[in-house]
Amino acid sequence: MTPTARPALQSLDAALESLLAQAMPLDGPERVPTLQADGRVLAEDVVSALHVPPMDNSAMDGYAMRCADVLAAGTVLPVSQRIAAGAVGMQLAVGTAARIFTGAPIPPGADAVVMQEECTALPGAIGDDAARVQLNVLPKLGQAIRRAGEDVARGQTVLARGMRLGPAELGLAAGIGRADLLVARKPRVALFSTGDELVMPGTVAPEDMPPGAIYNSNRFFLNTLLTRIGCEVRDMGIVPDDRAATEAALREAAASSDLILTSGGVSVGEEDHIKPAVQALGRLDLWQIAIKPGKPFAYGQVGAAHFVGLPGNPVSSYVTFLVLVRPFLLRLQGMQDVAMKTVAARADFAWPRADKRQEFLRVRRNAQGGLDLFANQGSGVLTSAVWGDGLVNHPAGKTIAAGDMVQYISFAELLA
Repeated sequence: MTPTARPALQSLDAALESLLAQAMPLDGPERVPTLQADGRVLAEDVVSALHVPPMDNSAMDGYAMRCADVLAAGTVLPVSQRIAAGAVGMQLAVGTAARIFTGAPIPPGADAVVMQEECTALPGAIGDDAARVQLNVLPKLGQAIRRAGEDVARGQTVLARGMRLGPAELGLAAGIGRADLLVARKPRVALFSTGDELVMPGTVAPEDMPPGAIYNSNRFFLNTLLTRIGCEVRDMGIVPDDRAATEAALREAAASSDLILTSGGVSVGEEDHIKPAVQALGRLDLWQIAIKPGKPFAYGQVGAAHFVGLPGNPVSSYVTFLVLVRPFLLRLQGMQDVAMKTVAARADFAWPRADKRQEFLRVRRNAQGGLDLFANQGSGVLTSAVWGDGLVNHPAGKTIAAGDMVQYISFAELLA
């Protein structure tokens, strides 16, 4: 009997395109206080109802005057008023200056500000309370004046729907008076691991671990990654290598989740029950991806919930989450630009073994601006992800010689 040929592996680009096509934005956006919106994805355009700054104001502490009144460096003018931030000055009298502070509105009639370091304060005349100022430079029209609407104009869209919010975005929203923002609902993710060999830290001491048992590290980093990306996580623990138990866990997870995420059980062994269980309860669309680490990857649907099955080896699970699951979850929240950001960097190592699969090598920047390679690139060596600060996205069928430019992906960005 002729054995059935295995289907060709899917490229990462094709798998990601197919995955993202299934990621329709979640319904039910919610309004949250701006102070609590860090990391959330906007579900509306944010339009400014005012100019920022609202009025022409001083960019520094100094003196406001008319340029026409200062025809030469060393000109002395009486100081007719003092304007602090939050106060509004009067019309500037011809031939006078106004003492002004950073952020204070420019008085009508003034057209320049000279910073105080370029001025000399002088006492007033005998019997006169009015102070004077000597302007030691020749001012230029408009200098040190921040114009109304220079930062934001009234009616301008300052934050676009689908943008993930960070500290600067929240500050900008607050700067136009937004106390709350409409954001995408957090994806509800049910997480569980499969494998009779898995043990939770704290339940068995290291010296008492039975032969073949391993601690469940995947549960910890996946839970953390999901939380960082803005998900509500339901941790369902460890499911034994049993078909009935796997189906029961999938049914329970599908009842209240947008995504079911599993780790382990998506390979081709007799004890890998995820694939047949998902097929029995729903559908399975993707199976194996041409990447290393991370070939065994599954996507499908159970009921109304999306399903993603990650490989059990920790680095495989870690990498496939970053390159496939992360963009999928961001797209569920309404983000459009979910592509990994790569930068060119110099490889200070050689990688002479070309592979048929696209590889993600764990690397670290060095003091010379190049990249060093972690010695052991095995899919079970999680220390490589701790030692490294990023990945090299290495095309299939290529080698790397020391000094070559490669595509570097920073963990800092992926884990933000």
